[in-house]
Amino acid sequence: MRPMTLLLTLLAVAAPALAAPSFDGRSWWHTVQVLADDRYEGRETGSRGERGAQDYLVGRLKALHVRPAGTHGYFQPVELRSRELDEAASSVALVRGGDALPLVIGDDLVLSTRVELAPDVDAPLVFVGYGLRVPELNHDDYAGLDLKGKIAVVFQGSPAAMPSALAAHYQSQAERWKTLRAVGAIGILMIPNPAAMDIPWSRIALNRSHPSMVLADPAFDETAGGRFGGTFNPAQADKLFAGTGHDFAELAKAGAERGPLPTFALPLALRAHTRLVTRAVHSRNVVAVVPGRDRALAREYVVLTAHLDHLGVGQPINGDRINNGAMDNASGSALLLDLARTLDSSSQRPRRSVLFVWVTAEEKGLLGSRYFANHPTVPGPQLVANINTDMFLPIVPLKVATVYGLAESDLGDLAAAAAARLGIRVQADPEPLRNLFIRSDQYNFIKQGVPSLAMRVGFDAGTPEEKLFKDWLTARYHAPSDDTLQPVDLAAAGAFEELTRQLTLDVANAPVRPRWKPDSFFRRYAPAP
Repeated sequence: MRPMTLLLTLLAVAAPALAAPSFDGRSWWHTVQVLADDRYEGRETGSRGERGAQDYLVGRLKALHVRPAGTHGYFQPVELRSRELDEAASSVALVRGGDALPLVIGDDLVLSTRVELAPDVDAPLVFVGYGLRVPELNHDDYAGLDLKGKIAVVFQGSPAAMPSALAAHYQSQAERWKTLRAVGAIGILMIPNPAAMDIPWSRIALNRSHPSMVLADPAFDETAGGRFGGTFNPAQADKLFAGTGHDFAELAKAGAERGPLPTFALPLALRAHTRLVTRAVHSRNVVAVVPGRDRALAREYVVLTAHLDHLGVGQPINGDRINNGAMDNASGSALLLDLARTLDSSSQRPRRSVLFVWVTAEEKGLLGSRYFANHPTVPGPQLVANINTDMFLPIVPLKVATVYGLAESDLGDLAAAAAARLGIRVQADPEPLRNLFIRSDQYNFIKQGVPSLAMRVGFDAGTPEEKLFKDWLTARYHAPSDDTLQPVDLAAAGAFEELTRQLTLDVANAPVRPRWKPDSFFRRYAPAP
């Protein structure tokens, strides 16, 4: 037997020993109500509200006698730079045959301040389809195109033949810009896939008022050398394709089906004048630990993460300006606190130590977890697994759990076994076009070689539950209505907490670390044996 197969058999036999006081969702919901209260003003990264929410967590941890594990008590400082666009001093136009067509920021496009926008840009546009270069599949959307000094226009998505985790990785900001630099491009203009938009364009346009941030250390700059970044409203995308022999409806239909896309130079250029306002931002990760009981294995750590930050105060929607972030992600933050309480008070602590990390700046591009994964407050080689909880959405009964990274490492096997004991079915990512595997904090641990996954309450395609989730995204995701007035299923929340607890214990008590599967793309990040 493989070590992990034997382990799963032993865990199945020992399942009753894992029984613990059941979670009923009430303590979880109480914490969500506190963290998502208006007093914390939406927990914008580095804000007074975020600091207040962090201080509340630390107060609870102290009361529970859960030990600090940061560099400054419970805290790990994270230094950032904020960038905001001065729209009154900025302009964008499409130039065709010497004629300029002014674009309206907000209506036609939004500019990405995750790129250090150059004050002035005048560059030709080239449509590069999905804009992917994947050596493992000999796939190159840039083949035969001249991108030197130009801006790549990218349709967000991937071809059906490309595995979702692989496609998601190559659509990350870091990988995108590696490719853009390699082909000589100076910028990127993304077109969202209408079939996979989390929120309507109207809310994307409203949310452009939130500042973007980068880690202050230049070593973390993923877009170095970039001069332009933006996202184009798909409803206005025909402005880009006029005169090319292609219309956007045709391209969007192919993209929705993950079909092949053409690539071609566009008969126009983009001219932009921009002004950025920057400032220093000081934030913190919150780190605590429940020490393991095994003398040898206690030096190894299972890392549980959740992001505490949200979007803060923005433009009003129905008169409400505070983005409370109840599900995104007071929900995951509250779950970690419940687990810290139950694991620390247990009469039989796990063999390995369990590290709890409430990260900052997830909404700014996974920055807090990126900093922690590169500068952990415990020895990096001793991190054996990461289980991340982000917006797990207990809005329907927990019958199926979606596990992002299910097939990538032994963690997926352990998650499936824990779910089976609780009568829960597991599934892999059912929505590959949304790239969720790289859109939360587990991705930064993966890139450090740590087997990682994230879980959510799931649904089956074509069911009423699927519609509930899609309606939630449209109405509440990144909106003030993600507050504590929304309906939640406390029993589902409690069951999800128990699933996470059992998975954590299984990993922490296992005789061997989780390992990447031999055929996992992400195995390449594992340190050499």
